[in-house]
This record gives sequence, structure tokens and C-alpha cells, in this order.
Amino acid sequence: MSNVFVIDSFYQPLNPVHPARARLLLKQGKASVYRMYPFTVILKRVVAQPEVKPLRIKLDPGSRTTGIAIVNDASGEVVFAAELTHRGQAIKAALDDRRAVRRSRRQRKTRYRKARWSNRKRKQGWLPPSLESRIANVLTWVKRLSRSCPLTAISMELVKFDLQQMENPEVSGVEYQQGTLAGYEVRGYLLEKWNRTCAYCGAKETPLQIEHIHPRAKGGTNRITNLCLACEQCNTAKGTLDIAVFLQKKPEVLKRIQAQAKAPLKDAIAVNTSRWLRFV
Repeated sequence: MSNVFVIDSFYQPLNPVHPARARLLLKQGKASVYRMYPFTVILKRVVAQPEVKPLRIKLDPGSRTTGIAIVNDASGEVVFAAELTHRGQAIKAALDDRRAVRRSRRQRKTRYRKARWSNRKRKQGWLPPSLESRIANVLTWVKRLSRSCPLTAISMELVKFDLQQMENPEVSGVEYQQGTLAGYEVRGYLLEKWNRTCAYCGAKETPLQIEHIHPRAKGGTNRITNLCLACEQCNTAKGTLDIAVFLQKKPEVLKRIQAQAKAPLKDAIAVNTSRWLRFV
């Protein structure tokens, strides 16, 4: 059970108290509710020389959620614990929707809109808005908690994921150093991987196009695991359809393609990118 934060009438943080003690202070009229979450009460007097115990805030960062715990360094007691949910995925989805709307607007038969992407430069240290949101979310809550309790130290778990080892646990040696596309370009690698045939209909000896298994319009990426080869007819017929819908009459083909397409590593990449940037 998390304790209740206490501040005096000068907004000076004091030692957190047990919820029963906080209820007693409120019942006796010695304090009032200052904030609902994290639940904080404010005393109706000033504490001249408070004897506060130093507290440490600990962070366990993640892509979707971040664990927060405030502990007493002397006794090891957990004073406060919470799980912070991030909006990174929602921000990414909103930006994808906006991009699709703007793309369709440019393609409609409306007045000519001059290209504007060539006059924009990214500043040094630029991060995607979804990652900035995660970092700002953690910083906001650390500052908010520091105003409610006497924090003197901070600790954060520096997690790092080996993406290549996650994709292929057996990789080692020179193969690990070179990576998947060593000696190839993307098109050449896909031609070898898909045996120069259409992934959907198996057509050979025909011009092949690079196709996104999970459509870009629905959040698909350009990762090599999301790419395959398709003839023009299959590529046009699939369009932005989900692969399960497009191949619902060919379950064996769907199973084969899904076996080659691996799960995305968005969450691991998000943690790796932002691990050193939260308090720099």
C-alpha cells in the first residue's frame, strides 16, 4: 500500500504517512486534500524544522509502461509505487493518420500545392514525437513527485536489447557482425529470399515489385522482415488490404508468408533509443 504524501502550508514536502494517519489528520481538521493523485494532503500549519528522511525514486523504463517506486534508503521500505502508461503508440497512430490524410489531399484533383519538405531540417538530437512523449512523461512525474516528498536520489534501470540476437538467437561470430543484409542490397536480398517468384501467386519470369506484407497505410514499416516480392497484378489487387483478408482463400500461402515475417521490434527500439536521454 502506498503512503500518503504530506506538505505543510508553505508547500514544503514532509515525510509521507500511513493512509490511516492521513485520514485522522483530515478528520481532526488539521489538514485538507491538496491533490488526488498522487494523493497528497496539506497541513494547516508550518513546520519550522522538519526532520525528513531521504527518499530515492527508482525507475524501470519500458516502451508502453514505466514502473516508478519511491523507497526509503535507510530502511528499504517502499513508500510509493505506481505504473506510468505512455501514449507513444497513440501518438504514432495519430501521426500516421495525419500523413495519410495529407497524402490523399495532395493526390486529389485540387489546386497545386508546392512541395514543402525540402525547407525543413531536423535539429541535432531530434527524436520522434512518440519517444519525446515517453521521456517527457517520465520527467513530468519525477518533478511532480519531488514537490510532494523529499527526494534526494534517483536510480534508473538502463535496459538495452540486442535486436539481432532477438531476431536470430543462433547468430554468432562474423555473421553477427555483418548482419542480415551483408553483401546485398534490399532488392537483391529479397530476390534471393523469395526465390525470384511472387510471394502471393508464385508467378515466375515476370517483373516483380517490392511489397509491404503489413501495409504502410495501416502502420507497416520498411523493415526487411515486412517486405516481400509480388507481381504487379497481386500488388494492385492487395492494395492496403490486410494480408489475412487478401489470402483468406489461400491459408497455406498465408501461413508460409507469416512464418517468414517476424514480429516487429518497435518496443525494444523505443527503449534502446531513449535509455540515456531521460535525464541528460
